[in-house]
Amino acid sequence: MSSRTLHPGQGRIVLCTDGYSTAFSEMSAMYPLKLLSPQLPSSDVPVVYMMSYGGGLVGGDRVELDVDVQDGARLAILSQGSTKVFKSRPGQRQSAAAHAQMRSATTQILDVRISPKGALFLLPDPVTCFCSARYHQIQTFKLAEDSSAVLLDWITSGRKSLGEEWAFSSYYSVNEVWIGDQRLAKDATLLEERDFEADPLAVRTLKESLAPYSCYATVIMYGDLVQKTIQHLFAAYGTITVFKQRSPPNLLWSLSVIRDGKGCVVRVAAKDTEDVKMWLGKALSDLEGVLGVDVYRRAFS
Repeated sequence: MSSRTLHPGQGRIVLCTDGYSTAFSEMSAMYPLKLLSPQLPSSDVPVVYMMSYGGGLVGGDRVELDVDVQDGARLAILSQGSTKVFKSRPGQRQSAAAHAQMRSATTQILDVRISPKGALFLLPDPVTCFCSARYHQIQTFKLAEDSSAVLLDWITSGRKSLGEEWAFSSYYSVNEVWIGDQRLAKDATLLEERDFEADPLAVRTLKESLAPYSCYATVIMYGDLVQKTIQHLFAAYGTITVFKQRSPPNLLWSLSVIRDGKGCVVRVAAKDTEDVKMWLGKALSDLEGVLGVDVYRRAFS
């Protein structure tokens, strides 16, 4: 994909460095995708905000972002607030075309390549699917053996203040990480409401199945730049004592080590989204020394 062949919803980021300075050789996008890179004081890690026009994505929207982090470069991708997924655009009249659009899923595809000594920190706010929305996300990361990456993927239950908890139609997310031609990890999540008419044996709704938690997060980490973080998480996880409780805890988490400890997968669930964000901010605090204070605070404050 080049800037000359971009279609609606497509974007491309190419980041390179000469060892002294880092610069974007390309950063382009077409509606509804929007990319913004602010100038930050004393930061060696450029930030790109991945956003959408109109306050969110709607049924039928398709976003495709291609990212190339070249040798030795480091990039952080953030978002401004949660990624809101609407069934239809707020205030949109329900024409026949709009009604057909609503029935189709919102799709977001991210394809990333990280060259040797390069690093990517994907730290967006969570995805929030509104009532009856359908969202599909496919993210592929291709790393070199000596690349580093932190990949955060998380979802909330919806607009709890309006009584919407796990009220969307479908959420499908796949994260696949490759080291050369070997797959390091593949994480897939499918959440969809059961069809009780088609399956009379289904006894629980999606909300009942995911209760009492309203936010779920997955973090995949790999590389030399995150070894200190992985070691601290492994030490903390070793102190956890498992015992029977009368009620579910407000937050729980797990850790799986991959590739002989050079990488890991962390899963977190909590009753409140802010609890997950606070936990992540503390658990990944060693990244402040890699990202810089300003970038780190933008991601977790």
